[in-house]
Amino acid sequence: MIIMAVDHASGAYNAGKLVTDSAVIYNPEMALPALQFWVRWLSHLCAPTFLFLAGTSLALSIERKRQRGVPERQSDRDLLVRGAIIIGLDLAFINLFWGSGGLLLQVLYAIGGSMIVMIPARRLPTGWLVGGGLAVLALTEVLLPNIAQVPEPLQTVLALLFSFGRRHGMLILYPIMPWMAVMALGWGFGRYLVQASDTRSDAGDGARGPMSPAKALLILAALSLAVFAVLRGLNGFGNVGLLRYDSTLIQWAHVSKYPPSLTFVSLELGIMALVMSGLFWYHGRRDEVSQNHPVLVFGQTALFFYLAHIMILELSSHALSMHKTEGLPGTLIAAAIVVVGLYVPCRAYRSLKARHPKSLLRYI
Repeated sequence: MIIMAVDHASGAYNAGKLVTDSAVIYNPEMALPALQFWVRWLSHLCAPTFLFLAGTSLALSIERKRQRGVPERQSDRDLLVRGAIIIGLDLAFINLFWGSGGLLLQVLYAIGGSMIVMIPARRLPTGWLVGGGLAVLALTEVLLPNIAQVPEPLQTVLALLFSFGRRHGMLILYPIMPWMAVMALGWGFGRYLVQASDTRSDAGDGARGPMSPAKALLILAALSLAVFAVLRGLNGFGNVGLLRYDSTLIQWAHVSKYPPSLTFVSLELGIMALVMSGLFWYHGRRDEVSQNHPVLVFGQTALFFYLAHIMILELSSHALSMHKTEGLPGTLIAAAIVVVGLYVPCRAYRSLKARHPKSLLRYI
């Protein structure tokens, strides 16, 4: 959440922000200033982590509902409502601040759409769903050059699901299906956590338990980073056209987010898995974690934080006549101010949400 705030503060305040994360908007003659590049690159961790953990959270929450005897149809309805509300917030709220020049389909569109797709997809065996997610990421690269050859209205439908770019007054930044694939991978990890917990409960004292989440995440990290190294090294399929033009570290790291390539997803999920493994290890060695730790507070009010910090950053940059006029120091100051300033409101919102668990607040 904090890294995301830095990137969005850069979008509001930073005159030199780089957005070259797609073959559609980058050519080899463009300069990639190192400091600007790496500040932008750090934020790439955010969206894949959000989608992956949304899938993990979905697997855990549906399992809890099953244990309480909640009917599957009610879980489906909750997913449909949540997904529709999240898409609606993207269209009706985020576009107030970022939607100049057409309707912007951003990360909330992808998250909400992915949740809706998961209504039928979650009924697949976990292995099939995870394998299907990987296949969708590969299929995206195959489909992209051929979407323009498909007749309308199927062409527009495929673009909304798989493509990046402008179409009929819309700017599609986050097509649903490749991001739903990341959510499906997160669902697989969530199901692993459920099954590992069940196995430990059934095994009893002294029995050999399943692999710890920290160790499983290390294996995931190694596999993901190996896939990245191979595909980026071969410099062909898996890069969605955003190739390496030399052997510098920046060119190795300059992968396609729009739409997400296999190299992008494998690199970011590999880094995410390393960080999460460390967090599992760290948490397992602490007696307790403060419920008011800032990272926990922001994580438990993620959508509220997302909506509020975008509004504050955009409105303040215009009000102060500093919109896209500053450098990185001003960007970092703005990010720090908005993060510190939202801590108390996020705590208050978390408390309000807890007092009204069945209200519409549970969807935000």
